[in-house]
Amino acid sequence: MEITAARRAVSEARLYGILDLSYVAAEVAPDMARRMIDGGVQILQLRAKNQPLELIERLAKEVAALTSSAGVPFIINDHPNLVQSTGADGAHVGQDDLAVEATRGIIGNVLLGKSTHSVAQATAAGVQDLDYIGFGPLFATPTKPDYTPIGTAEITEVHRLVRHPIFCIGGVKLENLETVLAAGAKRVVIVSGILLADDVAAYCRRCRALLDAVPLV
Repeated sequence: MEITAARRAVSEARLYGILDLSYVAAEVAPDMARRMIDGGVQILQLRAKNQPLELIERLAKEVAALTSSAGVPFIINDHPNLVQSTGADGAHVGQDDLAVEATRGIIGNVLLGKSTHSVAQATAAGVQDLDYIGFGPLFATPTKPDYTPIGTAEITEVHRLVRHPIFCIGGVKLENLETVLAAGAKRVVIVSGILLADDVAAYCRRCRALLDAVPLV
């Protein structure tokens, strides 16, 4: 697999933010993206469940322009067919979405991540043509209300078994971040904690300070 600047950025990233339209109105989403980037989010995903495709495409183009100038990889959730037209750096798929091989056929040699919800799913994903995996949800979260939290006990084990960068996700916030890191996490995805913060950039900086203090290896 070609080592691109985006792949190098993912391998070095600690803080992955999701611009989720269930928390942020579309008209203010670009400004939220700017604040996330200013605070040190190192990967940014657009998640727009049940939104019109035209709106997602328009917004993705706006966000891609911001992330590109900042050198932050930009990922589109659920819609790999929009990656090339919007200038995004890659796509993210879930367990019930299009298979990895089929998604690769659409997006080509760009970033691809996959959600996993158990050690078994993570190890299966670990041999697929992916650039990173999400592992969770660690805690109960309104973002994924149908998923049973898996807790933090298996974080160390999944890092031992999987070679891809692993981003722990699901109810992770500044207030429990130290606990997640103590359990063996190296990278995290934070959604509502960032999007609902009074000062988004400051919140991200505080998260980065904790994450950057933990060695990646």
